[in-house]
Amino acid sequence: MSFLVFDLNTIWFFLVGVLFTGYAMLDGFDLGAGILHLLPKPDRDRRVILNAIGPVWDGNEVWLVTGGGALFAAFPMVYATVFSGFYLAFMLLLIMLIFRAVAIEFRSKRESQSWRRAWDVAFFVSSLVSSLLIGVAMGNIACGIPLSGPPAYTYLGSFLSLLRPYPVIIGLLTVALFGMHGGIYLVMKTEGELHDLIRGWIRHAIIFFIVMFGIATLATLLYVEHMSARLKEFPELFIVPLLLVLAIANIPREYVHGRDFHAFLSSCAAMILLMMLFAMGMYPNMVVSLPDPENSLTIYNASSSEGTLKTMLIIALIGMPLVLSYTVSIYWVFRGKVKLEEHSY
Repeated sequence: MSFLVFDLNTIWFFLVGVLFTGYAMLDGFDLGAGILHLLPKPDRDRRVILNAIGPVWDGNEVWLVTGGGALFAAFPMVYATVFSGFYLAFMLLLIMLIFRAVAIEFRSKRESQSWRRAWDVAFFVSSLVSSLLIGVAMGNIACGIPLSGPPAYTYLGSFLSLLRPYPVIIGLLTVALFGMHGGIYLVMKTEGELHDLIRGWIRHAIIFFIVMFGIATLATLLYVEHMSARLKEFPELFIVPLLLVLAIANIPREYVHGRDFHAFLSSCAAMILLMMLFAMGMYPNMVVSLPDPENSLTIYNASSSEGTLKTMLIIALIGMPLVLSYTVSIYWVFRGKVKLEEHSY
């Protein structure tokens, strides 16, 4: 691909993308399970949903922490600009993630119905708002935000200006994607009446996602033209959106035939391809500045020194296999259907 320059900056651009993609695939189904959590009424069914993600949710968040750390080390100016400019939004996201963790741990500590109901609502709200905020942040990065020039590259907008139509559409797309992804995961982990009930939800989740995907695609083509400019310049890259459409189409196909694991893999593939499209549209920019594109943060003007990038690459080559092996081992140990036991959530 002639538009790529294979240097340390580009390598770190894709490494950061890989880490955040891993987070979306793994913690995405945790958030999706939270979005669906209030749909079953029996206490036992809600406990099954919690225990489906219970052994893995905190390990999945390692990918977010690692991705944030990699962004800070490789592109400190991006980290500073985005986290200071989106401060209120990120603080709200942090509060939601904290409440989600507390809800999971505290929900079954007492037998009181009102106690459990309150934490059920907290789990649902925190999962829903977290998913929405992640999508809104991605939407703002994609369509561009007003930045001052060097050396500060300060965000010139406000919290409310982040809630523009396009970022909100991407936020709703993220909610739909995580809800569908989480539902498919729950189908793999449950059995009996709850399994059948969740399969019914997935029909609606798939329809909601496909509708939001169509709306988001149309909005991107009409209002965020720079995100599709790379496809027009290099037609061979059209293979990526083609594979994305095929992956999305394969989700209901596998679901209808009862191949839940294959549907889950297709959902993961759709996430990977969506992130690839995002990366293709952004590269070499990290944060697009509008209406002044010359103030954009790129992988070159926002990166650490070459020595830092080399050192961090060595650390990443050592650390990422450890994270992958830990993740694989946890999922292998806790494979199979959920069984409630005395120590369960």
